[in-house]
Amino acid sequence: MPPHGRDKLSKIEDLKNKLFSRNYQTKIEHRDNFSHQETKEVMDSWAVKEKTFSDFGENFFLKTSLFKKFFIFSVIFFILALLYGSYMFFAGGNTVSNNNIDISILGNSFTAGGEELPLQIGISNKNTLALDLVDLVVEYPKSSSGDLLGEVERIRESLGTIPSGAIRNENIKVILFGEQGSIRPIRITLEYRVEGSNAIFVKEKLYEVNINSTPINISVDAPSEVSPNQDISFGIKAILNATKSASKILVKVDYPVGFQFTSSQPAPSFGNNVWSLGDLAPGAERNISIVGKMIDVFDGEEKTFKIWSGSQSKIDKSAIDVVFNSIGHIFAIKKPFLEANFLLGGVKQREYAIDSKDVASAEIKWTNNLETKINDLQIRAKISGNAINRKSISPENGFYDSTNDVIIWDKNSNNDFREINPGQSGSVFFSFSPLSLFSSSLGVMSSPSIVVSISISGKQETSGFESQELKNSDSSTIKIISDVGFANKALYYSGPFTNTGPIPPKAEKETTYTIVWSLSNSSNNILKGIVRSSLPSWMRFIGPISPPSEDLTYNSFSREITWNVGNIARGVGITGASKEVSFRIALLPSLKQVGTMPIIINDAILTGHDDFANVDIRVSKPALYTSLTNDPNFPQGGERVGE
Repeated sequence: MPPHGRDKLSKIEDLKNKLFSRNYQTKIEHRDNFSHQETKEVMDSWAVKEKTFSDFGENFFLKTSLFKKFFIFSVIFFILALLYGSYMFFAGGNTVSNNNIDISILGNSFTAGGEELPLQIGISNKNTLALDLVDLVVEYPKSSSGDLLGEVERIRESLGTIPSGAIRNENIKVILFGEQGSIRPIRITLEYRVEGSNAIFVKEKLYEVNINSTPINISVDAPSEVSPNQDISFGIKAILNATKSASKILVKVDYPVGFQFTSSQPAPSFGNNVWSLGDLAPGAERNISIVGKMIDVFDGEEKTFKIWSGSQSKIDKSAIDVVFNSIGHIFAIKKPFLEANFLLGGVKQREYAIDSKDVASAEIKWTNNLETKINDLQIRAKISGNAINRKSISPENGFYDSTNDVIIWDKNSNNDFREINPGQSGSVFFSFSPLSLFSSSLGVMSSPSIVVSISISGKQETSGFESQELKNSDSSTIKIISDVGFANKALYYSGPFTNTGPIPPKAEKETTYTIVWSLSNSSNNILKGIVRSSLPSWMRFIGPISPPSEDLTYNSFSREITWNVGNIARGVGITGASKEVSFRIALLPSLKQVGTMPIIINDAILTGHDDFANVDIRVSKPALYTSLTNDPNFPQGGERVGE
């Protein structure tokens, strides 16, 4: 055999050995039959290579094992889903569904407020299982609020077990309140359990009832427009609209901001806005007439009175427990034809507070708001009160009638008042002072105040008609702030403590001093009194405190001394003993302070609130030095630090 043939046989044998060998691994060799370099085309832009059918087939068969796994999983999932669905279809009848529970309400959808409304509630169980431990809950508004978000009445009845296919009827009675034509909701809730579960399941239904009448009808007779500072009179009529008698019925009026109550007929039973109607028979009528005025209001504002009626609370006799009815009345504020406003210190308020030593400067501003002239303008200011110093009243271009305590400005004192043009305005002025809050003959004045009541009038001339008189009024109260006294003293030889150390003080040697704070008060109670001071760095707080019952503290970090006084009663330190506290401090002067009078305690400040005048008070005292001017035994020259 030629060598070439032997070589071929040898290669065939080698191939057989490789194919049948256990360790054989396929090796793919790529041969290029071309000796020249292959020319490749470079693309001008990025492109996505299109997948061919041959590529898809190759990838599919390469991933055949993964596909088989996904297919097997899908088949198993489908079988399980089919089994579960079959179970739910054939065995699901053993579960309980809210859709198979019906709640029906048989009753009148209209009712009179305050009257009993009977309702029949039917519960139908269409489930294949029984309902266990069933509770029926009925909720409805307690008052005329109209919703289930506020206070509600709640009825709960235990129904036990409702078997499968059973119907249970329950009779209940509710009492609803509200305005005529309003709708009141009733919520029916069914709470139950099922066998094999501790969970509580709930089924709800809402039932609405129309109120066609109220137990008490309320009507209001009042103007739709009012002027500031003018008397307002309005009436309230209450009629029992029930078939049964009623007792302990209240009427309450919520006044708008700015309304000042003057009087009523009958008088209020509680405060100035609650009336008890007493016992009412069916059809009984009660009338209330109220007089007042709107103050501190502006032209164009709208104000609302709110009137309530209902049963009296057992806990608070002045409060309504269950509201039967309510009504509102809106009116607009309109500028008066002839306007007058009282100002003190250039400010308009209803109440003022001034110091007993002040001279009050008052102004009355007037305006003709008509489009016609006003003739014979007259302004009167009556001044009253226990604190007015009548001798101090001084009008400008007016006459003070001391017999009647009235200042008068008219055409006799001001020629311009003979005729006032449309839209014209102006001012008149006067001044006054309060009396001293304490006198030896009268003692301490209680609730010191001054009342200024002003009135303005004029005549409107209309062609072809008689002149019409126009009037308006305004008033203000000036309350006098109590005179609060605060004494701040430093002592060495007197006081409740025995002090030590040299007098005059010596450098680098300690000397103690006694500080005494004393308070007095005249007419009005002072609330939340506090005295604060602090010590310089060269001073030391050593105590003790006298009397020990006083609430005095020292903060070593801030070096602040605080005396929580509390209330300071009227007459303290005047008709009775002063309110006082004492404590000790120590001075250790340095060589740098030789020849000086060091501060031993800084400024002291008293703060509090005048309960009658309704203002905060503040009294300050300057710092105290080593010159003890309040100690009668202190020697001359004992104030400067020596070596």
